[in-house]
Amino acid sequence: MQKITRLAVAAATVLATAAVGGPAASAAYGGDGRPHGGDHAVFVQNDNPAGNQVIAYRRADDGQLTQAATYDTQGLGGVLEGSVADHLASQGSLTYDPRHALLYAVNAGSDTVSVFAVDGDHLALRQVVGSGGRFPVSVAVHDDVVYVLNALDGGSIQGYTVRDGRLHEESGWNRCLGLDPTATPQFTNTPGQVGFTGEGSQLVVTTKANGSSLLVFGLDHSGAPADTPVTTQLPGAVPFSFVPNGRHGLFLTEAGTNAVATFTVHRDGTATQEAFAATGQVATCWIVAVRDLLYASNAGSSTLSGFRTADRGRQLTALGNTPTNPGTVDAAVSSDGHYLYVQTGVNGIVDEFAVNHDGSLTALGSRPVPGAVGGEGIVAF
Repeated sequence: MQKITRLAVAAATVLATAAVGGPAASAAYGGDGRPHGGDHAVFVQNDNPAGNQVIAYRRADDGQLTQAATYDTQGLGGVLEGSVADHLASQGSLTYDPRHALLYAVNAGSDTVSVFAVDGDHLALRQVVGSGGRFPVSVAVHDDVVYVLNALDGGSIQGYTVRDGRLHEESGWNRCLGLDPTATPQFTNTPGQVGFTGEGSQLVVTTKANGSSLLVFGLDHSGAPADTPVTTQLPGAVPFSFVPNGRHGLFLTEAGTNAVATFTVHRDGTATQEAFAATGQVATCWIVAVRDLLYASNAGSSTLSGFRTADRGRQLTALGNTPTNPGTVDAAVSSDGHYLYVQTGVNGIVDEFAVNHDGSLTALGSRPVPGAVGGEGIVAF
């Protein structure tokens, strides 16, 4: 494992079996009886192994958050061996579906995914479905197609379609990734993210240290995946997470090189690097985009690294590093692009920042997330 510094050494994996406690808060709906999607809200998953929850925060006009409600997922969080600040070691564990106004939350400890209807800063639990594998860590959505990434037993993806506000498992859309299931520590050797390219015809999986590759599945018109992925090996890079760049590109974090890189994903599934910029930090793993700006989370340095992009991502200009609370992990940007929220996993805190025109960040404050030490998963509106 190259250049990834753990914050501490954790004990063995915890998979709690306690029942989910407490009633879920009820959702408010518009006059037509349908959820209208998120508005002035931030949702944070705590990934608690004693009972996973999504914490809802109301966003004020100045960007500061106020806790509004707590929603049980009716599933369990999970903890990968070796993890401290990032128990799922993934991006996309809490994912919003704008087409259907749904929020998907993985329950890694119980191998399920919870589906919530979203209305403003309110949630209503609609469904809990099997993940099609063991230890789900990431969810991706494009139009009516959803994929879940399972991290253990060599990794797998499971596909679903969305109909009538519910997930419907497609039995022929499960693919094993064939990673080494015995590689340790788990948190660096499990896959990091599943996601679509911008135009939606290809599905990408990062393998982190277990192969150090990008796996690209071609999708047919229905959303079904190819039998096997096209593999682009990136020796020593340890690809962790990404956001789309246009129709066929990715902005990718590399935990092995502690850098952000731009890639083009070609029609044949191969990927080519177009740009590269080191953060100079430790454990560069998560990434979020807003306009022409990128912010990468450095868990080992407890910082955010900013970059400005140009020439369709072929130029990456470093904007400097901003300190956070310990253990910088998953992040999200408000729908108006003015505010950035980042989870810091060592103490279970969300840090609030204003995004300035020059790309710098102004700290606004911090909010605790109940039960979220090591938690991951955040969505903002």
